[in-house]
Amino acid sequence: MIGDAAFRAGRFWAVSFVVAVLLLLLTRAAIQNEYFFFAAYVVLQYVVLATAWNILGGYTGYINFGIGAFFAVGAYCSVVLHKLASVPVPVMMLAAGIASGIIGLGMGYLTLRLRGVFFAIATLAMAIVAQTLIVNWDFVGGSRGIYIIRPQHAPFFGDYVEYLYSLMLLLSWIAIATARTIERSRLGLGFNAIRDDEAAAEAAGVPTLRLKLIATTLSGALMGMAGAPLPYYVTYLDPASSFSLSYAVNSVAMPVIGGMTSWIGPVIGAVLLGTIQQVATVTISSALNLLIVGLLLIGFVIVAPNGIIGLIQSRRRARGAR
Repeated sequence: MIGDAAFRAGRFWAVSFVVAVLLLLLTRAAIQNEYFFFAAYVVLQYVVLATAWNILGGYTGYINFGIGAFFAVGAYCSVVLHKLASVPVPVMMLAAGIASGIIGLGMGYLTLRLRGVFFAIATLAMAIVAQTLIVNWDFVGGSRGIYIIRPQHAPFFGDYVEYLYSLMLLLSWIAIATARTIERSRLGLGFNAIRDDEAAAEAAGVPTLRLKLIATTLSGALMGMAGAPLPYYVTYLDPASSFSLSYAVNSVAMPVIGGMTSWIGPVIGAVLLGTIQQVATVTISSALNLLIVGLLLIGFVIVAPNGIIGLIQSRRRARGAR
């Protein structure tokens, strides 16, 4: 049985990688508009953030409001490496993932004995502490921010924004495949047991603390990796933008709208919300982005509290019962 599960997981990784490569080749060959890659990068970034948040918030049931801290740590990790040595962006992403994963492990060890609203408040406090440290760190620009000069072109990719889009597409594949593998493994069963009834899971012998630490580490690492290319994408980084409330709001709203019980839910929510926000930014104003998220979130909480995936599943069950 374990061998069959491993085979299915490996097959999904292989098939999804082929799909990601084909999508990359198709978009590069068919689309010549630079803004498409500029906007698609943001959507893919939210795919990673929403999927990463869902590993802890959806699978395990621990609501994390410290998204901005992990994301910003990843971004400023790239700033530090940029100032110290000339290293490629993929190396920066790997380093940011390690740094954010360690912070996630430490945060989990200190806060995971808290539950419910107390854990959520603790993660929010961590984000505030991290922002305060960055504001007072002159090496990375402090409160005044820092400019990053990105190259005009990247080897084998041409435009540098297209290169960043390709890296974020690759990271999206890693995040989605990881979440799907977790969902269909013993690790995922343990996460679900914690979410449904942690006390009962502990009584049944589930190593709840160890599993929660795994969740915080994985979630934090993916968020940090998503933030690593940000300095090269925006070319100017300051604490206000890197710790922006929109990252936390979107990362929570997207899994809620898509559905938190399945790996595909955060992807659907991120693509839907991210695309709407990018269209609104071009046609109306970026100031409406959080308003759009709030209205959609209210609507889905009322109409489909389990998200789009939950709505589809409930309709299928209703049809099967007829």
